[in-house]
Amino acid sequence: MTTAISAGLTIRLGPDDNVVVSRAEILEGTAIPGEGMPGAGVITANRIPTGHKVATRAIEKGAPVVKYGQIIGFTTRDIAPGEHVHVQNCGMAEFDRDYAFCEGAKPTGMVPEAERATFQGYRRADGRAGTRNYIGILTSVNCSATVARYIAEAFNRTGILDDYPNVDGVCAFVHSTGCGMADSGDGYEALQRTLWGYARHPNLAGVLMVGLGCEVNQIPFLLDAYGLSTGERFQTLTIQETGGTRRTVDEAIERIKAMLPAANAARRETIPASELTLALQCGGSDAYSGITANPALGHAADLLVRNGGTAILSETPEIYGAEHLLTRRAVSREVGEKLIERIRWWEDYTRRNGGEMNNNPSPGNKAGGLTTILEKSLGAAAKGGTTNLVGVYKYAEPVSAKGFVFMDSPGYDPCSVTGQVASGANVVCFTTGRGSVFGFKPSPSIKLATNSAMYARLSEDMDIDCGGIAEGNKTIDQVGREIFDKVLAVASGRPSKSEALGFGDAEFIPWQIGAVM
Repeated sequence: MTTAISAGLTIRLGPDDNVVVSRAEILEGTAIPGEGMPGAGVITANRIPTGHKVATRAIEKGAPVVKYGQIIGFTTRDIAPGEHVHVQNCGMAEFDRDYAFCEGAKPTGMVPEAERATFQGYRRADGRAGTRNYIGILTSVNCSATVARYIAEAFNRTGILDDYPNVDGVCAFVHSTGCGMADSGDGYEALQRTLWGYARHPNLAGVLMVGLGCEVNQIPFLLDAYGLSTGERFQTLTIQETGGTRRTVDEAIERIKAMLPAANAARRETIPASELTLALQCGGSDAYSGITANPALGHAADLLVRNGGTAILSETPEIYGAEHLLTRRAVSREVGEKLIERIRWWEDYTRRNGGEMNNNPSPGNKAGGLTTILEKSLGAAAKGGTTNLVGVYKYAEPVSAKGFVFMDSPGYDPCSVTGQVASGANVVCFTTGRGSVFGFKPSPSIKLATNSAMYARLSEDMDIDCGGIAEGNKTIDQVGREIFDKVLAVASGRPSKSEALGFGDAEFIPWQIGAVM
């Protein structure tokens, strides 16, 4: 993919593109400077909304539409120069991608260890680093969700935590599954990986797991499968064994009170940025996402990787059509083929469920100028920066590699971030063009606006305005450095906008795979 070039009314993203992107609403009959044949130029044939595409040359029916130097779709009728290119004349079609495994992999220019960035974090007993200091309440099943919320409310809506100023809060991670499911297979394993990932997450100083008692997802099974044992930091309860709602809440309050002194004793210390694992996420995307915020976040991810850290790209349906750009950066053919195996799984998964990969983008994405999943994916993949792809992981699988990795997940944002946090992400960066209000306890979420107009409307929710890239007064590298510095500051304890608003208690959504029975 190429760097955006601003030129008056439009942005050209690649020299061979046959479309350009409008920087503002363009009226019918407007000349597009610098486009078309010499002496002829391009005159818009209809109104072009902000962020939408306009053809710069004639494109025959069935021919590829090219943006970022890549195919984003195929015309469904002949298109004349100056026409608005969108869902009315551009659609999906299958085409071969050259995966060229490992051909683009190259040595990463690492920052010398003595010069690497640092942050102020919590060093846990197992050696890992946290960016926040919460007590977490996990639920094995939806049947214990209300009790878990009652327990959290007993701390967050009273003055109990006033005596523990170093504890960020008590969070209840409730969900809608855990029973009515098979006790083996993809869905069961994904849920157990998710709960295990949270139980050991470095942003949680203590964890209480609450079950009902008769559910499919039995707490003892989880403990056995992952070698978990109860102790000062990790406790379990079931409502049926404890004697009902009130007794379970009372017992849970006492157990969490016993965890608070040790949690409060934690202190921030200087920790290398190599201990940060950054979740790369986007939601409510528009056509500017792939031009401004996503490549800027990709540059920040490159900076983190070069400082020894880890960046996790996810949302498998939203790299569909761009996966060949990632396989070329794979450090080995095995890593590249693991990614393609996930793509094939999703093709089968959507087919089995009567869907298709192009069900995404959403209506909001389309209103923002994104026409096909291919176009959306090419912009979304930019969050992954330019360094080598060093690992591919299943949903919520612990990420062990340092560097840029991919974790399989749906494109549904809270479900995807749930998996990334379970995999070890202790900070989240979330780009948005339409405007998405979102937070994610226990990991702080930094919101990146793709355009300045939306940033101005939602300034209380957005942390960084990336719109200056499209306006030509900032570069991708400059905004990427700003994002990287913000990641270090937030990891060190500075609240993000979503944290200040209190977001993060309702976004825990494990991926529910398979039949509900």
